[in-house]
Amino acid sequence: MITTLTPQDASFYRLESSSNPIHIGSLAIVGSTDPAPESGEPALDYDRLVDLVEARLSLVPRYRRKVREIPFALGRPVWVEDSAFDITYHVRRSALPDPGTDEQLHDLVARLASRPLDQSRPLWEMYLIEGLADGRTAIFTKTHSALVDGETALEIGHVILDSSASPRGFADGAWNAPREPNEVELFLGAVTYLAAQPREALEVFRHASAGAFAVIGTAGRAVDSVVSAVRAATTGAPDSPLNAKTSRNRRLAVVQTDLDDYRKIRERFGCSTNDAILAVVTGALRNWLLSRGEALIESTVLRAVVPMSVYVEDADGLAPQPVSEVSSFLIDLPVGEPNPVMRLSHISHATEANSKQRRSVRARTLVHLAGFAPASLHAMSVRAASTFAEHTFNLVITNAPGPQTPMFIGGARMLEMYPVSPLLRNQASSIGITSYDGRVFYGLNADRDAMADIGVLAASVHESMEEMLGACI
Repeated sequence: MITTLTPQDASFYRLESSSNPIHIGSLAIVGSTDPAPESGEPALDYDRLVDLVEARLSLVPRYRRKVREIPFALGRPVWVEDSAFDITYHVRRSALPDPGTDEQLHDLVARLASRPLDQSRPLWEMYLIEGLADGRTAIFTKTHSALVDGETALEIGHVILDSSASPRGFADGAWNAPREPNEVELFLGAVTYLAAQPREALEVFRHASAGAFAVIGTAGRAVDSVVSAVRAATTGAPDSPLNAKTSRNRRLAVVQTDLDDYRKIRERFGCSTNDAILAVVTGALRNWLLSRGEALIESTVLRAVVPMSVYVEDADGLAPQPVSEVSSFLIDLPVGEPNPVMRLSHISHATEANSKQRRSVRARTLVHLAGFAPASLHAMSVRAASTFAEHTFNLVITNAPGPQTPMFIGGARMLEMYPVSPLLRNQASSIGITSYDGRVFYGLNADRDAMADIGVLAASVHESMEEMLGACI
């Protein structure tokens, strides 16, 4: 099967550079369902993971497809079945020196996140990382942003999860490696396609003299429904150490907090759970800036792109209802405001005002299967964020709700789940947030050189939370 990349898929495929790999990362920590395993065996072994992934690839067919360029740049690239698809190339095995520490795990994941994907193969990799203390195992998945669109293609981490320790059975369906099209067939297919699409043909030939097919302009028009109405009128973002030229290397820090704490803030101040999370993030950023000796005045702000899933909160401030779209807007975080209550007030007013201007992208399939969609939602959020001009914001904060009941991978209970969002151009850090099973997990991805103190920002999240909870008394 040959399908043309959509304008947005093509723009993400072309957006990647050696210092800015545009893949979505997800780190899951799993443990045994037995609280005191006697065997000493890991919670999940490699063979079981390979079997599970292979059994569910039919649910994410793009994961067997790779990107091929059209000869002479006569159109956007196409998805084709990888005739040499090898599941063991994509599902890999690694280990920490036993017993591995969380710090060693995060350093390994940062190195894995730094490496671009092989563009001659399907654009994803999954790593089973063994050797963690207490019999735990980690699974790190990275998927190119061009692959996951939330509409017809989900992130693979979405479909390997189960709501019980007994994995659901799925018939993978007989998959036979097809013959890949040769260059002549791709060329003739592109000519036939352009003959039926005169507007697109005109676009191709208009740029032919430049020697390449320009997808960005086309993508910009195609994703107009995602871009906030304020984009055109927005001035440049404030100067910040968060904006710097990025290197090829990354650092990762993680934080976990209790969801009940955000509920307390929500109930005390009548805000949304998202507002409470943003207020905690703002306080953490303030403390981090102060640790760097940055001069802050009351009006100092950091401008963030905040792509969020759109959902209706229940009495607990969560989202059991199906997620149908992802929205994106710019918000000024009042890092100069010393009073945590005033910071929350500013954020609540700003998010309410932006709710009338935000633009959304459809995500119809995100509630497929177990109702767990954070990885796919983070992928959609990065797409939404990338449509803003780079000089208009300081950082990206993605927030995706997850289920509040335990989930399992191959019978092993998932204990923690951290998003690892990519760094966009000249972005020194990104913050991904996911709620799951009564906790809220932060994944702080950062450039290794520009953000050597990412651990200070992680510690500042807890300091900010304590400050907010103190204001609730």
